[in-house]
Amino acid sequence: MGYDVDVLVVGGGIVGLSTAYALTRARPGLAVALLEKEPDFAAHQTGRNSGVIHSGVYYRPGSLKARYATGGAAEMVEFCREHGIPYQVTGKLIVATGAAELPRLAALAERGRENGIPVAELGPDGIREHEPEVTGIAGLHVGTTGICDFPAVARTYARLAEEKGAELRTGTELRAVVRRPDGVTVQTSSGELRCGVLVNCAGLHSDRIARLTGDDPGVRIVPFRGEYYELTEARRALVRGLVYPVPDPAFPFLGVHLTRGVHGDVHVGPNAVPALAREGYDWRTLKLRDLAETAAFPGTWQIARRHWRYEIGELHRSLSKRAFTTAVQRLLPAVTAADLVPATAGVRAQAVARDGSLLDDFAFAGFDPADAASARRTVHVLNAPSPAATASLAIGREVARRALAALEAGG
Repeated sequence: MGYDVDVLVVGGGIVGLSTAYALTRARPGLAVALLEKEPDFAAHQTGRNSGVIHSGVYYRPGSLKARYATGGAAEMVEFCREHGIPYQVTGKLIVATGAAELPRLAALAERGRENGIPVAELGPDGIREHEPEVTGIAGLHVGTTGICDFPAVARTYARLAEEKGAELRTGTELRAVVRRPDGVTVQTSSGELRCGVLVNCAGLHSDRIARLTGDDPGVRIVPFRGEYYELTEARRALVRGLVYPVPDPAFPFLGVHLTRGVHGDVHVGPNAVPALAREGYDWRTLKLRDLAETAAFPGTWQIARRHWRYEIGELHRSLSKRAFTTAVQRLLPAVTAADLVPATAGVRAQAVARDGSLLDDFAFAGFDPADAASARRTVHVLNAPSPAATASLAIGREVARRALAALEAGG
């Protein structure tokens, strides 16, 4: 089969664009195309996150998240510096507000050191030196954490890929896939394309695209909405940089934190509540297909069974500004409900197994370069939540490596 393009990437978020960029760098002259259903890039997870360049302090030593984030933080800072993208290396505080959190804080400090991250342990006075308005009994300062403009990073990946010949098509939706031994044919909203390898970086829809290609991903994307407030302009001085609570390992999210962005705004949040659609950025947005798929998936009910107590609290904070404010006051006592105004929400594309376990690490599927007998012409990014933006250059190179190996294996 003759190809229109060698590699077709589906998804114009930061991971898809970094993959296109990596492909054009790895093999000059390779015919690369990218499809994005929205009229512009970075419309979903990339354009709706807190803009934090994560250090890697949270992640299990040896995991892809730990490896890619620790190296990715420095690499992202250098990329932003090279291309004139707004960024700051601010460092961040992780603050314990009660004695029960101290063992978890100590374990987090040890994990950071195992990952090669400089971590300073602080008492109350040390916390106040960094953040005068923040209250805690102990804390960690992680100096390698930063902030940047991730949508600008994504647009830069797009520009650099196009300069090397990649064809980037916005407003073009993938509708059908026919996989053959000698290639892949896709039907899109603007016509047919033939490619040697299809790369799935579709984020919130990655499991659906995998099934569309005939691959069983073994997981389902269960969408969780993260709702943010931001401090009014007059109260932004309450927060100098980044302040996080001590995460609870029994709950798979970091909790409400304070984040000063590169443009001076200060975000407060997020919570984590079930979304009624994969792109459900508020309670009014409901898609019956999305909701039915989530409700029919056994893993959804296993999550509910394990975490219902936490989720009730999250729902309460979603529906009650007073409850949300009370949660914030544990870290920032001076804040009031009047200081908080609603900000843009995001939806996390969280891959969940049938037993209800949330995939903790980045996950890929499809062609396996380690399997000489693999004949698949598909590569799937099944799980790439935070810190995927931080690690996007490394993830893009890994996905590009798999795609090129699949292309070579296919002949």
